[in-house]
Amino acid sequence: MKTRAGFVVFGTHKDGLLDPMGTPFIDEAIIQASREALAARDIELVEWPIVLANKAEAKEALTAMKKDDSIDALILFAGTWIWSGLMIAAVRDFATSGKPIILWTHSGSQGWRPVGGFVMHGTMLEVGIPHKFIYAAADEAEYVDQIAFYCRAGKLRRQLNMSTIGVFGGRGMGQACGVADPSQWMRVFGVDIDSRDTTELLEAARAVTDEEIDAVMPKIVKLFGKAPEMDDTARRSIALYVALKKVVAKNGFDFYTIQSFPGLGDDYGATCFAQSMMLDDGVPTSTLSDFNTAMTVYLLTNLSERRVYYGDLQHFDRKTREAKIIGDGAVPPSLADPRDPADFAGHGIPTEGAAGGLSVKLTCVPGKCVLARLGRVEGQFVMTIAEGEVYVPDNLAERKLECGIPFWPHAFIRLNDDVDVDTLIEGYMNEYGVLGYGEHLAGELEAFCDIMGIEFIKA
Repeated sequence: MKTRAGFVVFGTHKDGLLDPMGTPFIDEAIIQASREALAARDIELVEWPIVLANKAEAKEALTAMKKDDSIDALILFAGTWIWSGLMIAAVRDFATSGKPIILWTHSGSQGWRPVGGFVMHGTMLEVGIPHKFIYAAADEAEYVDQIAFYCRAGKLRRQLNMSTIGVFGGRGMGQACGVADPSQWMRVFGVDIDSRDTTELLEAARAVTDEEIDAVMPKIVKLFGKAPEMDDTARRSIALYVALKKVVAKNGFDFYTIQSFPGLGDDYGATCFAQSMMLDDGVPTSTLSDFNTAMTVYLLTNLSERRVYYGDLQHFDRKTREAKIIGDGAVPPSLADPRDPADFAGHGIPTEGAAGGLSVKLTCVPGKCVLARLGRVEGQFVMTIAEGEVYVPDNLAERKLECGIPFWPHAFIRLNDDVDVDTLIEGYMNEYGVLGYGEHLAGELEAFCDIMGIEFIKA
């Protein structure tokens, strides 16, 4: 995810001022190397043209940065030492924007940069200004990555602010661990919850024409390599997908959750296929009106290298350090591994959606991943994650028989050696495992939780 960050250099001894050895206090080569390291991480810099050295300069620069709605974060770069009293009021005012602040001190003795960085760090702590302090050279990748993580977390926070999650129907399957407090969602995330029953969606699905079905068929064929057998059940499943696209767009929902069953899945059709296609379109969603899964899918959809899969966290094996996610037919078809490509199946459980419907059969493609879950403990948000790698077992057909429903989508995850499985089990707060692809995800989720004030548990 590309981000834009304000980049402001500060230091009292600027404009070419030399130290007693005849060397400029501010090293332009270090500043340029730092710019290039950030650009390599897809961070576009909005640079202030001068080095800040007094109150007037700091006020002008940071007021402009605060008003720039395209900026996701602010990087304060210590060029040399500074009198912190000249900077702190402007920094405090910028902090009221809610955008994260990264204070970066490039390591090294020449130029006295650490003095400028530490005095600002201590002053910001004294005043109570949240920030991330980075003390590292431009070629110390692990630490520069943290700057990128905070910039992307700032973009997520900015995107969520004043967004809307749509809710179709009530609580599904009596799930009490995914419910939401609308006031808390507004207070923490700035997200409005727009609830309504499924009437509009049901009417839209029943009104879908054959021409609208034909219009989405090329996309389906591309993902599955074929079209489904077009009986009435298949048509209703595809019509529900078309209807969801229309209703979500019409109402301006940025993401949504849906009850699925009881209700719609019994009266019209199971939502598995429609949910699969919406996920593949990059629309964050969840079933059973599980708000916490929807938010986790939202975060990972914006950060993950591939589409996001949420499904039942069906099994942990402590000995093999394996986790299995097996959802009831809802998965982005583009995640299919060639050894078990995306195919059509039936929902298969009459007690959970008696009307039936298409679902998706596949095994997820290998790749570095994170297993994540946002939940609540006594009403307070907590994020629990574990890192691992999706793999495809050699005895795949046999392994898919273990759950008793081999035609549902499977993801086999080998947890990293440093994962404490018991911590993960204790900290996991729902039946759904949410799977995102990428080694960078843990750092980005941790940064997001830090700036949002959410407890973060890395198993």
